[in-house]
Amino acid sequence: MNQIIEQAKKLYSLENCSFIPVSGHEGGRNQIVIVNRNEDKEYVLRISALGDRSENEFLGETEFVRYLAENGAPVMDVIPSVKGKLVESVEEDGKSVYISLFAYAKGKLLADNGYRYREGASLTEYFYNTGKALGAIHRLSKAYVSVHNRSDYFDKYNMTYLNSLIPDEYGELKSAIAKRLDEFHKLPMDKSCYGLVHFDYSDGNYHIDMDTGVITVFDFDNCMNCWYMFDLANLWLHNEGWTRQENDTGKRFELMQQCFDLQLQGYKTETDISNELLEKLPLFIDMVLIENIVDEFECAIREGEELDYEDIEDAAECLINDINYAGIGQQSEGRFSD
Repeated sequence: MNQIIEQAKKLYSLENCSFIPVSGHEGGRNQIVIVNRNEDKEYVLRISALGDRSENEFLGETEFVRYLAENGAPVMDVIPSVKGKLVESVEEDGKSVYISLFAYAKGKLLADNGYRYREGASLTEYFYNTGKALGAIHRLSKAYVSVHNRSDYFDKYNMTYLNSLIPDEYGELKSAIAKRLDEFHKLPMDKSCYGLVHFDYSDGNYHIDMDTGVITVFDFDNCMNCWYMFDLANLWLHNEGWTRQENDTGKRFELMQQCFDLQLQGYKTETDISNELLEKLPLFIDMVLIENIVDEFECAIREGEELDYEDIEDAAECLINDINYAGIGQQSEGRFSD
């Protein structure tokens, strides 16, 4: 790490700055270092050392983030190196490591605020703002023309790869995933509904300005070409965290729907989403469940550990038994097109 930081100082003119490594979370792909200059300017140095992504893939991500920032999206911008590069390659122990520098997002994580929203403001504002920030990103994505491409959904989510990843003992799960993939292949993939998405849009990847409520989004490391509905479905699933104190499934569904309705209101101030796709929200929720399951298998392999089935049990059982996750099957006809 010290060797990389010394190289980063020269590449980004960060002499006389302090460098504070951030403890990684389980399954994390990168090393994060907070860079502080004279206590009045902060940056985020990202160090990517796994070796499973190419420089072109990192360029595809950072070019997209730069485009979003330059066009007014609420995202944490990329800082070019002194050579004008968004991604730099450095050497550590004889192998290439990719680094990028980002502006520091104003505000804090909800988790760092004890999962309390800003004092004196309603959660209505929070849900509306999360949808609005996502809508701004998707609006710009629909007009984006990439230079370096990111992967497409089916580049990774195909049974050739998933059969090699998921052991045969999970045969029922693999069959359930294959069934969903067949359904995904039937979905429209035009520019109005399919493009570069965040693919991990959650409260762990944006800061909230606790004075104004403004959201700033970061960590596009997983971004890929996918349906915009994926990010919306991920929002739906994360609403469970706000409603899990309600034991009654029906009431919990109603609360989750209220949260999502507010998010959609904010989202639609920035861009449109068709009623046809909104009606397929349960299918896109299955898409998010599959992503979560695949990530658990990949993390287990990366860490050299056995998968703990409890980590995927709920999602797997829903897919295998065609159970609508989080009570989503209780909606009345047409509910999601309101």
